[in-house]
Amino acid sequence: MPISNLTIIGETINDSVPSTKKLFDAGDIDGILELARMQDEKGAAYIDVNVGPRSAEFMAEMVCKVQAVTAKPLSIDTPDPAIAEAGLKAYDRARAGGKKPILNSISALRAEMFDLYKVCPFRPILLVSENVIDGCSKPCHTADETYQAAQQLVGNFLARCPGATNDDCIIDPGIAPIGSDSEGNIHRLVAAMERIHADPKFAGCHASVGLSNFTVMLPSKRPDGSPVKGALESAFLTKVMPLGLDMVIGSVKRNYNLLPPDHPAMVCLEDCLKQKGFDVLMRVRDFYAS
Repeated sequence: MPISNLTIIGETINDSVPSTKKLFDAGDIDGILELARMQDEKGAAYIDVNVGPRSAEFMAEMVCKVQAVTAKPLSIDTPDPAIAEAGLKAYDRARAGGKKPILNSISALRAEMFDLYKVCPFRPILLVSENVIDGCSKPCHTADETYQAAQQLVGNFLARCPGATNDDCIIDPGIAPIGSDSEGNIHRLVAAMERIHADPKFAGCHASVGLSNFTVMLPSKRPDGSPVKGALESAFLTKVMPLGLDMVIGSVKRNYNLLPPDHPAMVCLEDCLKQKGFDVLMRVRDFYAS
């Protein structure tokens, strides 16, 4: 069945997408704005805007121009505080029906970006797949480390941003490509989501991932013509939405669905969660090659 309670942050206006980078490099702003219109029309709840390494002034310009063609709120997507500040200052909250923008994303090592809440209140995507140890960013290898990172980042945000609530918090546990996941990232993610979802301190918080990352480098279809990427992404959502995931940075062109337990992609994902290391890779290969 289609997923009615899934919030999609349209991912297409992003300099890391090759076709979009060509538009940016060519100065084809009309082409960029057409991507905003398309995502709006196809149901994106937010429109992501990532201009890559370009100037803060260019981010401000793009925020204004995108908001001129859509009333959907924006996700201002950059790790650079100056570019983020320019985007937030340019954001017209009234144009978006009073809705706050999303700021994508903030890790423990970039917690100073919380101070931008004074410029324009926002909903942060909190990257909890890494933590700060001895002043350095370290990836979270276990569910417990991820859970602790979520505690710290949510607590830090609420403490530093008066008026912010759990409803503003969007927790990103970090997702890795399933086709190369020999280190158990999917096991860490699911177990971490279970812990976060069960903790009443996180009540009202949201959770999101960059869903397209889950199927990077996999073929689009199986030999029989059935989908690979869309099916595995839907299987992931079927597994994790009951654990609190209610948002994704994803494609409005993908037909996300909740799958029955006997669907081949669902069986594949459940098998991967029971296996480790290279066996996970082989199970995914068996799914898309057979």
